[in-house]
Amino acid sequence: MKYDVIIIGGGLGGLTAGAKLAKEGKDILLLEQHDRPGGCATTFKRRDFTMEVGLHEMDGLHPTDGKTKIFNELGLFDKVTFLPVPEFYRFCNGRTDLVMPHDREAASDLLKKHFPAETAGIDNYFHRLMNARRINILERDKPDISIGEYLDSIFTSEEIKLVLLGNLGYFHDDPYTLSLRYFSIAEGAYFNGRANFIQGGSQELSNALMDIIREHGGKVLLNHKVTEIALNKGTLESVSFINNLPGNHSTIKASAKEFIANAALPQVASMMNDDTGKALAQEISGHKTGASLLTVYYGFSRSLKSLGHKYYSTFVFHDSVKSQKDIRANNRTDFAERGFTFVDYSQVDARLTGEGKSVGAICCIDYLSDWEGLSKEAYREKKHVVETVFTKRLEALIPGCSSHIEHAEVATARTVKRYTLNPGGAVYGFAQLPGRAPLSALEAFNNLHIASAWGKFGGGFSGAIFSGYMTAVDLLRKMK
Repeated sequence: MKYDVIIIGGGLGGLTAGAKLAKEGKDILLLEQHDRPGGCATTFKRRDFTMEVGLHEMDGLHPTDGKTKIFNELGLFDKVTFLPVPEFYRFCNGRTDLVMPHDREAASDLLKKHFPAETAGIDNYFHRLMNARRINILERDKPDISIGEYLDSIFTSEEIKLVLLGNLGYFHDDPYTLSLRYFSIAEGAYFNGRANFIQGGSQELSNALMDIIREHGGKVLLNHKVTEIALNKGTLESVSFINNLPGNHSTIKASAKEFIANAALPQVASMMNDDTGKALAQEISGHKTGASLLTVYYGFSRSLKSLGHKYYSTFVFHDSVKSQKDIRANNRTDFAERGFTFVDYSQVDARLTGEGKSVGAICCIDYLSDWEGLSKEAYREKKHVVETVFTKRLEALIPGCSSHIEHAEVATARTVKRYTLNPGGAVYGFAQLPGRAPLSALEAFNNLHIASAWGKFGGGFSGAIFSGYMTAVDLLRKMK
């Protein structure tokens, strides 16, 4: 079997690249080891409930957002319904309780009302976010710093820094090792326009992209895992893959002119059959793998909105976190004190369950090292303890909700690694450290291209989509 392009991995980056290339008439083969497309942009069913794996809110889709152009071009707005999210987030920590709006002016006014001594810093902050791309270009010859250093330079109040870092877990686990340039673009995208949830869950977006590939003659093989990549003098020639389903392990081989890596780059390096794999491993060795996430999925017998709960996403910091310097240690502490997010999908027409019921999720930073080496029984018991702890904390946040829980289960960093094969269960690819050189091309190869959270644009839904689309555009120019 010979194709124009073989895509290794069916996450959002690979799917977006495949959809664009297929629409342009290229012969595509996309191989995904899981039984569904999407990577972290997936859902799964439990009883009456559709559980959303990855998406809390996706920034953008305003007229000037790059994803708007991409989705229009691919015809995704005809296939997928995007629901505006009511607010950016609620932040609470026992001292402060604020609801941050998406509108930049409203957010600025709210912060100035609560922190009147920080007016100059607030103006500085929003100017930076709203003009992030231009400022980053102007400062390209200056050293990048962390968002933590930046906030320290413009604010004296530790409390306002914590409020502004409420959704830090969308990107990283430590403000002092997160690039200001990366954060300002990513966070600014939320304040530049609305944010959205995908009706029916993010699987709808992934399925729609897969359908576009197939509608234009491309081939998507689910449950097919690449086991080996064959090379000749730095040029990829073919991949070997197997069917993951029981009893179907014969090896299949396919070749192509160009290859796209949507899988984690360390995983791609391990698939290579000569010293070139070592060259790739060496090339990416200076990039640190990011953190993972733990999620507790809940199915409720009634809508939490009907219980009087008002907020789509709530970020809870423990009272012991007094400054941003405490965040990193808190992300490693006991789950009874670790900061978390709770997303209440009943606040929008999510259609994740039947009428009258609802779905919610608690999410926090997690690390694979905390779950490795446990026996099956010990692993199950630790997850049960975590579920109990977080359910108690959720009951304190939304009194009465625990009596309506019909289903609850925990997914850990170990779960993420199992389903995505990402090293460390990393959900955002490489950590976006200050000054990190973005991976836009691989020096060791001339026909392997990156379309994932591990590449130039970083993690998250938007980063993966941009990576996939721009990889396809660059490939089309090359192939032309």
